[in-house]
Amino acid sequence: MATPGPCGGQSAAAQAMPGLGTEAGLPICRSMTKRTLLRIAGPDAGHFLHGLLTRDVPETGLGYAALLTPQGKYLADFLTFREGDAFVLDVAGDLAPAVAQRLGMYKLRSKVEIAAEAARVARGTGPAPDGAMSDPRPGMGWRLYGSDGDGDGDGDDGTDWDAVRVENMVPETGIELVPNESYILEMGFERLGGVDFRKGCYVGQEVTARMKHKTELRKGLARVQGNAVPGAEITASGRPIGIVHTVAGDRALAYLRFDRIEGMEADGAPLTLA
Repeated sequence: MATPGPCGGQSAAAQAMPGLGTEAGLPICRSMTKRTLLRIAGPDAGHFLHGLLTRDVPETGLGYAALLTPQGKYLADFLTFREGDAFVLDVAGDLAPAVAQRLGMYKLRSKVEIAAEAARVARGTGPAPDGAMSDPRPGMGWRLYGSDGDGDGDGDDGTDWDAVRVENMVPETGIELVPNESYILEMGFERLGGVDFRKGCYVGQEVTARMKHKTELRKGLARVQGNAVPGAEITASGRPIGIVHTVAGDRALAYLRFDRIEGMEADGAPLTLA
């Protein structure tokens, strides 16, 4: 398991995927709204992405999808939408260079162009402003896109996003979601609408489908209640069974072994499933 980073979550995003870094030498904290838009255009763009993403980009509105390794491990997640003839991936800024590099690796002879654009994304859970789109993940409100430095797309409405994510069990890039380590079904992507088992093949599809149909998940994302801090090891009967990630009040998101949760605790304080 990756170690907690300076934002109270994990520093793994910048360490686990080649090409990742931080902005201006500062850690990418979960409260930041800095994002990068990757635009994929060209005659083959739709077919190209169909063979890579866990869910196709919707005709209208926002979608949610991920890019996986051939072994079925998480590389990046993003909100997706269409803009004219282009397909747009809204990616965490620190993941974007490596995602663009990975897409370029798969490009081969496909007639597609991949361009990155720094952007600010406003978001909130209150009344949505004109031009905003609903985030398809439960409880995550709306998103409004604007160019970097454009006041129409900068910041949020003051929502406590940690509390929202804990309530709705929504994992965050670089905190619960660790490149080259996480499996999306363990992180709840089916419940979040981030994977489509009816679409054709995509990179990592075989492993993901096998986990869905042939195995019972023994580990995964859970919501726990008790006195815990981000990064705390969770134990049961003296054996490590998981780790605490995002904390909001007396509840938290944790990665756990489901078959060993009886009598679990963190730093000596009892925890229960919430």
